[in-house]
Order: sequence, then structure tokens, then C-alpha cells
Amino acid sequence: MSESTSAADTVGAPAPVLSVSPVVVPAPGRAVDLHVRISAPVTGSDLPVILLSHGQGPSNNLSSLNGYAPLADYWAAHGFVVIQPTHLSSRTLSLDPDHPEAPLYWRSRAEDMKRILDRLDAIEAAVPQLSGRLDHNRIAVAGHSMGGHTASLLLGARLTDPRTGTQVDLADSRITAGVLLAAPGSGGDALTTSVAENHPFLLTTDFSRMTTPTLVVAGDQDSSAHLTVRGPDWHADPYVLSPGPKSLLTLFDAEHGLGGISGYDAAETTDENPRRVAAVQRLTWAYLRTELHPGDPAWQAARQTLASEPNPIGRIESK
Repeated sequence: MSESTSAADTVGAPAPVLSVSPVVVPAPGRAVDLHVRISAPVTGSDLPVILLSHGQGPSNNLSSLNGYAPLADYWAAHGFVVIQPTHLSSRTLSLDPDHPEAPLYWRSRAEDMKRILDRLDAIEAAVPQLSGRLDHNRIAVAGHSMGGHTASLLLGARLTDPRTGTQVDLADSRITAGVLLAAPGSGGDALTTSVAENHPFLLTTDFSRMTTPTLVVAGDQDSSAHLTVRGPDWHADPYVLSPGPKSLLTLFDAEHGLGGISGYDAAETTDENPRRVAAVQRLTWAYLRTELHPGDPAWQAARQTLASEPNPIGRIESK
């Protein structure tokens, strides 16, 4: 690739997308069966898969398979199959608030993703237009906010279960790349008193064994004061405190919504910025494209384009 080749050239034109929901995955022992949305380009084969974990928030439907369309649509239009579960933490389910894992269901969330991979053949068969088109050996996970916590566990981060005192390892070797978007950082005294008391599973987050290649995306104005006393740097912890290979994309002036990735025109996006969303779409796609297709130049091209912009929307560092 010549140095003049842009990231846009590498991405290519978007393909039409088909989206099917709900696809119901039987889940014995779960409060309800697992419902997922599947988005994919209408053509193509050997399509890699991205599992996308939703966050929480004040909206009723963004925290479900109905959220994150700006990411799911873009990734699907550029060659990925995106699978989005509705986790038990979703407001759309209104489950018993006295359940031991409520309201965030941290363990169940990760188990949802494992269940999807366990049943990937059946999920593919349930959508005739997808039959035989998925590459089951190229799997990535992505998540925003609490979804980033879910993704980090699947990528190798660990914690101590506050109910049992045992360390939990939910890493899944089938997942070979990840993207963490405004994900929670370290625990301990970095947390607010309220979070430490009400969500003690966050106290013991350990990134030291999160070895899977991962892109961490953080906004330099994402203070998340309801979660941490550390300020925006807290969201870079999954990069700083984990071993390589990792990359960190710091978005300038971005807050927790990273410009509006959780939904089109979402009122709760405090930093609405279409250019920022476009950058997240393009850069996360390029990272996953190269990680799942070693040797593909998309990530290098995207990094060069960002670095050459006269008014860059962010910066990238790697280790």
C-alpha cells in the first residue's frame, strides 16, 4: 500500500445490510431465553463475527439488542456479522430486582456471549440468508461501558466474586480480538463510595492477564463521576494495566457516549458529534479487520490517516 492510500480507500463502499431479530437462543436455567439481533452484509462469505455487548443507561431500548445501531450497521456494511444479545441487565426485561446478580448481572453477561459461541451453528442456521456464510474461526468481542466490562472478562480480565471470594476467569480462547469502548477501569480506591458499596464486583478488576489483542477507546472528557474519583484517565486502565499487544485510541473532547455510538440521535449523548462517531466506526473497523485478517493494511492506513489530519479527532498509542 502506498502512503497516499487513505483509510476510506481501504474501507471500501458500504454493502446493504440485513438485520434479523429476535433470534431466540434457548437458555435453560436463565431467567428468560437469550434474544439476539444479527446484522450482516447481504452478500459475501467467510464473514468474521463481532459479539457486541450493550451498556446501561437511562434509555429503555438502547440497553438491548435494539441499541448501538451506528456501530452494528457500519461493521455489518463493511464485512462483519454482528451479534447483539439482550443481557439480563436490560431495562426491557424488568426482572426481579432482588436477584443476587441484579441489576448488572456481570457474570450472566459474559455467559451470554459464551452461549452464543456455543450455539453459533444453530444461530447461523436460524437465519437462512446467513447459512454457511460465517467464519467461526474469526471472532471478536466489543462492548461499551458496562458492555466493555463484559468484553474485558472475555478477553482475560479477572475479578473476585464478592459472594464467594473466589477469583473468576471467564476468558474465552475462541475470541481473538476485542474493542473496549469507555470501559470501566481499575477498582479499589478508584471507585466512588456508592459504586464500591452497590457493585462490589468492580472492586477487584485485574487487567494483568488480559492478553488478547485489544483496542481500548476512551474519551479525554469522560469523567464518569458517578463511577470513579479518578476522572477520564480511569477509562484508559484496560490499556495501561494490561500486557500488550494493545492499542489506545484517546478521543479529544469526547464524553461517555463517544459522540453518540449507542444509538442514532440519542438524547442521552452528552457529546453528540457525527465526526467523532464516524471516527470510532472507521477506526474500530480497521483495527478488527487487521486483527482478524493478519497482514491486512486497514489498521496501518487508518492510523496514518489520523496522524496526518490537520485537526485530528484523537490520538493512538500502542504497546
